[in-house]
Amino acid sequence: MGVKELGHVVLYVHDLERSAAFYRDVLGFRQVFASPDSPFKAAAFSSGRTHHELLLIEVGEDAQEIPPGRRVGMYHFGLKVGDTDDELRESLSRLRGAGATVVGFGDHGFTHSVYTLDPDGNEVELYIDVAGVDWNDMSIMARPTQPLEL
Repeated sequence: MGVKELGHVVLYVHDLERSAAFYRDVLGFRQVFASPDSPFKAAAFSSGRTHHELLLIEVGEDAQEIPPGRRVGMYHFGLKVGDTDDELRESLSRLRGAGATVVGFGDHGFTHSVYTLDPDGNEVELYIDVAGVDWNDMSIMARPTQPLEL
């Protein structure tokens, strides 16, 4: 066996409509499926690469929150938003315009990243790959994250 690619991410959300609006209207994912009126409330999204890369499943407002601080589980997932810092700036402007919570910025050497929270507190990295990076040089992965100013 060998993994060929990361296929999709599935998130439990409090309110399907609220979360779908964030991923569709703020981040620009194409919504390919929704069942808001079904007992199984879900919505799927795709960038066009495959049938779906993100699936949201509603679990209701009374579901347990994500615990703060260090914990086992998902830290964040990354979404490539373009190839240039200008495209990353456009994403940041869209986040701010929508009132999204921006929680950080990072120059990782191989990516430039903006970190935001979705309506349920899941952290999402929006990033661009830095042009000219030698992906065969794995030492770049060990480089400490530097501040990023957009």
